[in-house]
Amino acid sequence: MKIEAVDLFCGVGGLSAGLRLAGIDVRAGIDLDTSCKYAYEKNINAAFLTLDVAELSGADIIKLYSPDAKKVLVGCAPCQPFSMYTGRYRQNETAQDTDKRWNMLREFARIIEEVQPDVVSMENVPRVAVHPAFNSFVARLEAAGYKVTFQKVRAQNYGVPQRRTRLVLFASKFEEIELAEPTHENSPVTVRDAISSLPPIKAGEVHAGDRLHQSRNLGETNLRRIRATREGGSWKDWDESLQLACHRKPGGKSFRAVYGRMNWDEPSPVITTQCLGIGNGRFGHPEQDRAISIREAAVLQSFPVDFEFVAPDERVNQLRLARQIGNAVPVKLGEAVARSIKRHLDQHQKS
Repeated sequence: MKIEAVDLFCGVGGLSAGLRLAGIDVRAGIDLDTSCKYAYEKNINAAFLTLDVAELSGADIIKLYSPDAKKVLVGCAPCQPFSMYTGRYRQNETAQDTDKRWNMLREFARIIEEVQPDVVSMENVPRVAVHPAFNSFVARLEAAGYKVTFQKVRAQNYGVPQRRTRLVLFASKFEEIELAEPTHENSPVTVRDAISSLPPIKAGEVHAGDRLHQSRNLGETNLRRIRATREGGSWKDWDESLQLACHRKPGGKSFRAVYGRMNWDEPSPVITTQCLGIGNGRFGHPEQDRAISIREAAVLQSFPVDFEFVAPDERVNQLRLARQIGNAVPVKLGEAVARSIKRHLDQHQKS
């Protein structure tokens, strides 16, 4: 049985990489962010199409599949509209602005209706499930004849060395799809397992053998702060001379992870788009006096250590790469999604 997938909102290809690991043939990735093109095509070995999903037709996507293949359509519609973190800062957003932010989910539903793939999967933040836009998305798929299921999934249960909870949705033309059983529920991959073999570097240093193994420079005060922070600790380890004014306020006590170091023997915290700065969360290396490097962030997202994000002649843009890596679907979670789809289609074929 030939199974082929097209990946909408593909980014640098975390979900596509997971599909390929499980043996699903990825035909193309579609995204508006042209800076993802090199990484996607180099590592996924599939075409990256710089297209606006809102301007795509079902016919455009149908022609990407082989005529005799089982068609899988996957995607991670941009999650910022549904995020608890970003939602706090949009109190003055108009209804029209909000509608635009949710539009990609509606476009995803439209494309599914036009393509009629055998299987659909979507990954997003768990809070998406409380929004009317998501309820409408599910209703449209069910009206189109799909059996829809969705659930919260802990990425660390599937070999991702990171505490990351996501919503995974499946829709099938045949029967409900069950998520594959956890592989690491009782033995999570730790920060030590993931990154301890990478060579030590200093803050601001670029490793000669891997230019993505670089961390942001730190000023003298922040160097003193990270040196005063124990493994797994935070700003609460410092004396008052190093603390910021906000830390001394009652509300500052809630930001326990800011300027924190990771624990060696636990999964990392969520790798966000701000993961290269020690002031943005618990992104300090467990023992080296610096924030995690770009390569370490990628490995904690379960990208292979040799995943190529930047062309050889291209300058390394730390902020752009942090955004791409933080927004990606963890590869191992993508692999679990793919295994679930393969098992489902195999069972359907046998029956």
